Order: sequence, then structure tokens, then C-alpha cells
Amino acid sequence: MTVFALVAASLAALVHVYIFWLESVAWDTPRARATFGVHSEEQADHTRALAYNQGFYNLFLAVVTIVGVVLIASGMSDAGAALVFAGAGSMLAAAVVLVTKSRAFARPAALQGTLPLVAVLALAASLLL
Repeated sequence: MTVFALVAASLAALVHVYIFWLESVAWDTPRARATFGVHSEEQADHTRALAYNQGFYNLFLAVVTIVGVVLIASGMSDAGAALVFAGAGSMLAAAVVLVTKSRAFARPAALQGTLPLVAVLALAASLLL
């Protein structure tokens, strides 16, 4: 169960690294604009600083989660679990916040939150069993 949790946490971190890339590096590209519903270059210009900051937030969550995965894999289970719970739990909380803002965000919230949910539940189960 622990390996399953670590795989889910790692995949969640990769999703958040991709989100970082879209928001902080590629915000002006058609792909990023389409992903986040930014319809014009002017709108992208006006939101660039916010997206840049949000992207780094996603990167930091990914880093915390990956450090936790590495610590668990190297035998430092307590510290690693704390970091995976903090990183993946924050990813999950952000997905919940997103969908509570508007039901229109249900799909992106599910994409953002499913892997962290699986990681948190699987890690909790592996620690309790």
C-alpha cells in the first residue's frame, strides 16, 4: 500500500509541476490560455503576475511532496509521511476550494485533486495497517 501511495503522490507532484510550467513559464501560449480559459492576449497580460505566483505555489507543493516520497523511500517514514501529507493534502485542499468557488471548476478540481486524494488515503491506510 505504501508503494501505491508513493506512486500516486509522485504522479500528483508531476501534475503540479506541469501546472507550474503552464502558469509560470508558458502563460502566454495558446495551450496555457486554453487550459485556464484566458481568451485574449490582453487578459493574459493582465493576469501574468498572478499566474506566475500561483505556478510557483504549485511547484512548491510538488517539491514538498517529492521530498516526502524520497524520505519514505529512504527509510525516514515519519518525516516523509508528514511531508507527503502536507504537500498532497494541500493539493487536495486546493482542489476542494476550487470546486467550492464554482461547479464549473469540477473537472479541473477532479484533475488536480484525485491523485492527491488517492495518495493521502493510501498513505494513511498503510500507516494504520
